[in-house]
Amino acid sequence: MDAKEIIARRVALELRDNTLVNLGIGLPTLVARYIPEGISVAFQSENGIIGFGAPPPGGMEDPNLTDAGGGFISALPGAAAFDSAMSFALIRGGHLDMTVLGGLQVDGRGHLANWMVPGRLVPGMGGAMDLVAGARRVVVAMQHAARGESKIVPVLTLPATAARPVTLVVTDLAVIEPTPEGLVLRERAPGVAVAAILAATAASLIVPDGVPEMALAG
Repeated sequence: MDAKEIIARRVALELRDNTLVNLGIGLPTLVARYIPEGISVAFQSENGIIGFGAPPPGGMEDPNLTDAGGGFISALPGAAAFDSAMSFALIRGGHLDMTVLGGLQVDGRGHLANWMVPGRLVPGMGGAMDLVAGARRVVVAMQHAARGESKIVPVLTLPATAARPVTLVVTDLAVIEPTPEGLVLRERAPGVAVAAILAATAASLIVPDGVPEMALAG
């Protein structure tokens, strides 16, 4: 099981029955593959669809059915498509129960950076600022480090996506909850020791007694 699959399977356990959930570009879209049994979730994509599922089998892709990043998706029975104005009215109107976003950095207060400088060959902000501000819960799904550098940092060195802190951070090493007191280490990935997480994290972590191993959706 690779890092992205570990993250997606753990994030899937945050899904709740009969909720509207936005999946961001990239890694977050993998969450649609691991919906826990007995859970009914309506996935929304900012390019204008509610009710999409996992990518279709090879050869059955429909160019009219894509997520916000251009990846192929399937439409479930009852799915609805609409324009960007309606999509962002849902987001900005506070109608999303949860959003799952990728991240470049999360700081010690739970603030997210998931875009860089416009005009360069790097990710743009997209609708992330609206999603962080508008969704009831914001879950960041990202790898713990990139190029040997921790992505959990004391202070953002990239532009902040929004002023609001996120709800939860899920990485391939840990589940971390931002709180008013600081970042709390809630769970550790299978086979990963607390000491290894602390060594891989630039920001300070609050470590409760007996940090449990994370469960993963089937």
